[in-house]
Amino acid sequence: MLTIYGVYRSRATRTLWLAGELGLNFKLVPVIQARRVEDPLAANAPMNTLTPSFLAINPMGTIPCIEDEGMVLYESMAINLYLARKHGTAVAPADLAEDAQMMQWSFFAATEIETNALKISSTVSEGLANTDAGQAVIEVAARLLRRPFKVLEQHLSENEYLVGNRFSVADINVAEVVRYAQAHTPLFEANPAVKAWLDRCQSRAAFKAMWSARDSEAA
Repeated sequence: MLTIYGVYRSRATRTLWLAGELGLNFKLVPVIQARRVEDPLAANAPMNTLTPSFLAINPMGTIPCIEDEGMVLYESMAINLYLARKHGTAVAPADLAEDAQMMQWSFFAATEIETNALKISSTVSEGLANTDAGQAVIEVAARLLRRPFKVLEQHLSENEYLVGNRFSVADINVAEVVRYAQAHTPLFEANPAVKAWLDRCQSRAAFKAMWSARDSEAA
């Protein structure tokens, strides 16, 4: 059986969402971020990203991580592309060209959007959005996101989804990165096709189920 290491309040959401779309049976092993634990190496500490038994599985100590039939993967984009290809269905690439496009969009999100989108998300979640320092961080991040968002906007103004004009693993990978910037509404008001696409993705039953589980998880 597929084993997913991680928690819902982490990048594991993208893998857990995909598992829902694919209808996969899996075992979820809760591994939380070490930064959320007062003493992550204490004997009574919950399993976290510095726990030796987890580092023996994933030496990078990152979540999500999966074990599947003896294989371990610990990069979330690679995990999702692998699971989509393995289990097929419409979320997987139909041919080599779609495979390349899905990889391109996934890497685009990871390299061009995620860092600055996370700055927006973390600033808001830490309650700093209304401070001068927080506003400065958000404004810089949003400015750096304008170009990649315009690339998405141009593509999505002509296509409902990223690849093959159908919902796919590429949409999950990119939507879960774009979501980090969702609190900064001006960015989405300037890119209505991106907003409409994200709304479509987040209206799916598997996303809603994943998000409900995330809301139920301890912060």
